[in-house]
Order: sequence, then structure tokens, then C-alpha cells
Amino acid sequence: MVRIRVLVVDDHRIFAESLAAALAAEPDVDVSAAGSGPAALRSMDRAAAEGRRYDVLLVDADLGCHLPGMRPAVPVQDGDEDGLVDGISLVAGVRSAQPAVRIVVLAEKDDPRRAALALQAGASGWVAKDCSLSRLLSVIRGVLREETHLPPALLTGVLRELTAARRHRTESERLVESLTPREREVLRCMVAGLGRKAVAERLFLSPHTVRTHMQNVLGKLGVHSTLAAVALARRAGVGPADLGSAGRPLAGDVVERGGQLA
Repeated sequence: MVRIRVLVVDDHRIFAESLAAALAAEPDVDVSAAGSGPAALRSMDRAAAEGRRYDVLLVDADLGCHLPGMRPAVPVQDGDEDGLVDGISLVAGVRSAQPAVRIVVLAEKDDPRRAALALQAGASGWVAKDCSLSRLLSVIRGVLREETHLPPALLTGVLRELTAARRHRTESERLVESLTPREREVLRCMVAGLGRKAVAERLFLSPHTVRTHMQNVLGKLGVHSTLAAVALARRAGVGPADLGSAGRPLAGDVVERGGQLA
């Protein structure tokens, strides 16, 4: 019998343990539980090192969101021992690190926008937490057959969100393509969080020249702040400049004050 290895990731311990116990009663399912994003990543690393990779993750859509100071959609690497990694960010991190793992998001309420974000991050399904065990098992087995599962009531809304996101991305890509190679290089530095002085040091330009490039970038992208330019760049798929082994901005890393270039 081929066994399915499942990891339940939910910071509500009673729910996680109850669901894990119910799934463990199935003869072809091995299941574990993790109470936070970082704990899930550690569990996955251990399983991979032992040659027992998980097949499916069941991830709480609201993972960590009840904790003080929670910032939605933070990068997985910013998570800490308190579990400050939300569900959709965890989906993206896991899919990047272990693309073979299938992920199903468990949600307390239908939300077309967040469901679309989950699919874009790499999830294979969005399932209500109050669904039946037989329904959840059907989804688990279905995603392993490369199926995508959504509640019928969400389908129209999710398709609308995905279409809008694709349209925004296409427009953003067109605007980025209007930039000169140097302006794109400056934009990548902006995406990396570098301010004018740091960009000048990095690109061996004068701060005045960098300021001019930044102003040209904002004008061509049709935005009025660095934060808006970075958001548009990310929609267009523009990644940050490589900051080297240190992994942090250089001196002078203030990007914006009050909506103005630093």
C-alpha cells in the first residue's frame, strides 16, 4: 500500500491535533502536526533528511494571524519562533523549496481574493475547515493526481481575481519595459530596499545622478512614491538586486520618508 504523508500546519492546537488524529485513522495516511510556519519548515527539513518527505501539507489560511504584531504575507524567512509566518507566505516558501509537495489551504470562510493569492503562491486547493473528513480526503488524494480543488461557490470570484491580476501584471510589465537598462538596475536596487546613497555606492554613481534615475523611474511607471514603484515592479516580476553574502542593504538604506525619495 502506498502511504500518503501529510503535515497539518495550524496554530490552533486542538484543531490540528483533532484533524491529525482523524486522518491517522485512515490506513494509507501517515500524519504529523506543526503549530507554526517555522515549526512546519523544520519538520519538513527533518523529514527530507531522513528520506521521508511529506506529500501533502494542510495549511491554515490564517496561520499566525491571531498573534500580536502579525504582518500579513511576510516572507517565510522572516518568520520566528512565535510563528509569524502567515499561511499564504508559507505556501510560497514551501513550493519554492520543495516543489513536489502539494499544499491545500484550510480556511474558516470563503474569500475569493485570498484563495486566488493562495493559488498564485502554489497551493493546489482551498477547502473549508468545516468540510467533511471524506471531502478532505478526496481533496488530498486529488491534489496528488495534479488536480486543483476549489469550492464551486468560489470559482467565479477566483477566476475574476486571477484575470485581474494577470491584467495588472501585463500592464506592469509594459511599463517596466519602457525603462532604460540603467533605470531597471536602479529599480532592482529599490526593490532590494536600497536608498539613494546606497544605490549610488553600489552602482558607482553620484547621489544626484541616482536621484535623477529614481525620478525618471517613478515618472515612467506613473507612480508617485518609491513604495508604489516597488509594488508595481514586483507585479511585473522584477526581483531585487543581489546584495551579496551579507544579504542586507548597504549604508544609507532609507528608501522613503513621507512618500518622498530619501
